[in-house]
Amino acid sequence: MRQWPVGGRPGSEWSGPGRSGGGPFGDVPPDGERGGATVLLLAVGLVFVLVGLFGAAVAGTGMAAQRAAVAADLGALAGAARAIDGDVVACAAARDIAGRNGGRLVGCRLEGLDALVTVEVVFTPLPGLTRAAASTARAGPVRS
Repeated sequence: MRQWPVGGRPGSEWSGPGRSGGGPFGDVPPDGERGGATVLLLAVGLVFVLVGLFGAAVAGTGMAAQRAAVAADLGALAGAARAIDGDVVACAAARDIAGRNGGRLVGCRLEGLDALVTVEVVFTPLPGLTRAAASTARAGPVRS
């Protein structure tokens, strides 16, 4: 007996006795590979998620290193601008500017009128993983 779609339209749901979801041509015997495409699709999706997570971690690391470099450069410039006032004042200016740029001053010293500043930026590339990017910069008067 031929099974016709409900309403007689192609693409409609099939009806009739023995229709347990096999398809339009009768019941389909059990197949050991049924659902294999679903598992493959899930695996490919997981790979995409992991690659995206890794890419975001790498990008976050690069951004933190750049932020540390900028904070160190500006801190060194601020320290060099106040170098004539001594170590304490120059390093306080460098600490202030580095902090305003998202960094933490971990080293500061004067060599003559040059300020040598090291800044550290703490970041989280992946949940539960905290790292620090550090950068050192030197600034002082122009020499010919």
